[in-house]
Amino acid sequence: MRRWIATVSLLVASLVLFQTTVAAADAPQKTSSPKKAPMTQPTSINASTNLAAALPAVPPAPQPAPGLETIYLAGGCFWGMEEILRKIPGVRETQSGYTGGWLPNPKYDDTHDSKSGHAESVKVVFDPKTLSLEELLEKWFFRMHDPTTLNRQGNDVGSQYRSAIFTFNETQKTTAETVKARVNASGKWRRPVVTEIATASIWYSAEGYHQKYLVKNPGGYTCHFMRD
Repeated sequence: MRRWIATVSLLVASLVLFQTTVAAADAPQKTSSPKKAPMTQPTSINASTNLAAALPAVPPAPQPAPGLETIYLAGGCFWGMEEILRKIPGVRETQSGYTGGWLPNPKYDDTHDSKSGHAESVKVVFDPKTLSLEELLEKWFFRMHDPTTLNRQGNDVGSQYRSAIFTFNETQKTTAETVKARVNASGKWRRPVVTEIATASIWYSAEGYHQKYLVKNPGGYTCHFMRD
């Protein structure tokens, strides 16, 4: 009896081994999965990248009301600049903002340490029939700040405080260059005038608390005053 049981067990084990071998032979062979293609990294802006192509397109020049002109003026902290400019007869509108840089949508802190390249500026909309650009520049702009200090105005230091005139056409550019040369030759300043004259680029309005700052904060900080 025991010998018969052992024989049956041996037959069963042999049958199981045979079925396992056949199943393994019929099963599809596992192949290694193909390598994934390396992920493409986004192109970063570096010295070899065309920075201009990476920035938003410059919008068209602002269109003031018929008969009015616009110019952007920079000469230190825009608080004091705007306070003087807004009171000039013939000026119709002023706004503090940032221009002349490369960083899109800059905020106030972005302009520090030349991180964005922008200058604190004032957009001036004026009536040329009442106030010519020549008069605006020679009698006001070049007298309300020191145009001989490079990237500085009073205690404010940095490229955001540079002296600059941003023009919208050749007529404005010629006028700015003529007035700058005349002021430089006048002898009123001991050092050369370093005011930058550049084509106006995209304008970004400054944060709300900067607008008409000295109207909201009488007696607040300013380093601007009219020189004789």
